[in-house]
Amino acid sequence: MSEQQQPGLTLRLVRGLRGLRYQDIPAPALETARQCLLDFLGCALAGADDPLVDILVAEVAAREGASEASLIGRSERCTCTTAALINGSAAHALDFDDTHTTMVGHPSVPVLPAVLALAEVERCSGKQVIEAFVAGFELECRLGALLGGAQYAAGFHATGTLGTIGAAAAAARLLDLDEAQWLDAIGLAATQAAGLKASFGTMAKPLHAGRAAAVGLQSALLARRGFSAQHAILEIAQGFAAAHASPNVSTEVLDGLEGRFLVRDTLFKYHAACYLTHAAIEAAAELRRTRSLDVAAIGAVEVRVSPIPLGVCNIPEPVTGLEGKFSLRAAVALALLGEDTSALATYSDAKMREPGLVAVRDCVRVIADPELPPTQARVVVETPAGRFEAAADTGVPAADLAAQRARLAEKFRTLAAPSLGADRAQALCEMVARADELADIAALLELARAA
Repeated sequence: MSEQQQPGLTLRLVRGLRGLRYQDIPAPALETARQCLLDFLGCALAGADDPLVDILVAEVAAREGASEASLIGRSERCTCTTAALINGSAAHALDFDDTHTTMVGHPSVPVLPAVLALAEVERCSGKQVIEAFVAGFELECRLGALLGGAQYAAGFHATGTLGTIGAAAAAARLLDLDEAQWLDAIGLAATQAAGLKASFGTMAKPLHAGRAAAVGLQSALLARRGFSAQHAILEIAQGFAAAHASPNVSTEVLDGLEGRFLVRDTLFKYHAACYLTHAAIEAAAELRRTRSLDVAAIGAVEVRVSPIPLGVCNIPEPVTGLEGKFSLRAAVALALLGEDTSALATYSDAKMREPGLVAVRDCVRVIADPELPPTQARVVVETPAGRFEAAADTGVPAADLAAQRARLAEKFRTLAAPSLGADRAQALCEMVARADELADIAALLELARAA
């Protein structure tokens, strides 16, 4: 095949993932996918009563009078596209869901709500859900490898943009669409994809995830009925790549990803804040733990990070808990004070106004270091007893999947128990571990509804 006959980017991605089957996915990737499902459900359950979810239920779900799909952690039901919207928004409301350095965003939260809502309506099995989720995950991460850095630097939130396309791909796989329908679904999703980093710290950021899930799902449903779209939407002039990143995107990076399953590189959150604060939190916590710091005697704190977090999580004086999740200064102050940064209650409006926290926060200076990658940080604390330094890197995927599952199960139970009760939360945790065996995913979603 000549260079002129080579398939374009959109077609290449579709051909690479449309034929994916459950049996093609290696065991470590399958286990990571199940862990993504568990973590997503925990975050959605914890976020189900967030004010932004109440607003969406009142303004969208309550007006429909539909009952085909479940809302996680709630008693209401709605259409499958609205379930994708609300469940996706709920799962991202607390900014505690998984992330991925290749996508430069949150990969599960736009894809899983679309897959679960559609699977409930179509009565799909657990294997089909895992298969579709991995297909959507891999497509959005491969796009992230091509566009993510430049797109993110331009101000786009990849969870909302790439996530819309990933959700469409996952829904297309679940519906077993043909090649032309896949291309229509991707074309429809890409032309509607949206999300700006300027919205971070507001309710609009979780909405990016919910809208990505709903639009991606709707795109696949429309494509199944013959709704047409541009089949070369990713690479064509004035298409997705050109508008969001660069008109000259090389597909060579895809060659290096052949045979890989990027889902295995998922990074999970154990601090309830923006992931780009996590390395600084870890470094500050290590200093508190190993140096027995007298916090009242701290004279200055220096936090060195990549320039990238400065455009994401550098709110200097947060006044709300949500803003605190996007403040390196507040996050480091919390860690130095010994606050539980994994607890949702830590990121409250009242906590951000506490004089003790504000005093330490105002000692913190954030410095951009171009030599550091986004997931690394160095923290230096100056005290009368000396100058102490620690570094951390939170960009390395876990090598021990069993240990990661245990840690995620503990996180899940903490997030889910307030909504479901301890026994039901444990039952759901165990069901997710054997999700592949479920003949109908509806059983899992019924267990995840409000007790």
